[in-house]
Amino acid sequence: MKRFIAPVLAVAAAAALVAVPAFAATKTAGLKDNSFVPKTMTVKKNTTVKWVWKGKAPHNVTVQSGPMKFRSNTQTSGSFSKKLTKKGTYKLHCTIHPGMDQTIKVR
Repeated sequence: MKRFIAPVLAVAAAAALVAVPAFAATKTAGLKDNSFVPKTMTVKKNTTVKWVWKGKAPHNVTVQSGPMKFRSNTQTSGSFSKKLTKKGTYKLHCTIHPGMDQTIKVR
């Protein structure tokens, strides 16, 4: 019996060492009526944030400050996604609408 268990345990241990890709997390935020919804959010590192345009006014997603810089196109519909690979606090805004801000904390 011991001869059988040792090889099985060895195979199980080797299988545990094989990296299995984790499912990537995605969080969704909206842009509507000159506001980001939600206004603040906290996500884990390597989360993809997807912003969805829900109103008729044109908006963009622009990083004002944070560990990564990015900017979406100005649009009235559709979506924009970005994988946040660096920890820190991201301050975002729409360059068209003063006061239209969002804060994302990446842990």
